[in-house]
Amino acid sequence: MPSFIRSPKDFVSGLLFLLIGLAAMLIASDYPMGKAVRMGPGYYPMVLSGLLVIVGLACMIKSLATTGPALERVQFKPLILITVSVVLFGLLLRNAGMVVALAVSIYLSSLASSRFTVKAATITFVLLTLFCWGVFIKALSLPIPLVGPWFSALGLS
Repeated sequence: MPSFIRSPKDFVSGLLFLLIGLAAMLIASDYPMGKAVRMGPGYYPMVLSGLLVIVGLACMIKSLATTGPALERVQFKPLILITVSVVLFGLLLRNAGMVVALAVSIYLSSLASSRFTVKAATITFVLLTLFCWGVFIKALSLPIPLVGPWFSALGLS
């Protein structure tokens, strides 16, 4: 890393934000933007992408001005566990239901932490399930099954 970068961790994270934001802007550029009063399908992704680019630039500029931590080795176990848990959540939500998708996602991603406890993961699971049920199913009336059709043979749906 060049010597003028005083916080390599901030610089690399800012670069990552910048690249993801620019990629999202490129993808969203094919969608109609609309106007602030009448937003098109590309408006919101473009605004969020722009904000992500700004955050990335701010982190990179900060890394030049303030001293910060050096880069650490990439920890592959947490990276893989969290990525797999998010993918499984998306795959399980429709057919297994919100309860199973959240359980798999929370317990699997909890294994990524060195401070994992079954008690903490269970408390997180219960509270997050209640929160998601209240917000997404009851308040917003989204068609998310609490228990999916995979469990209809068991009489649970």
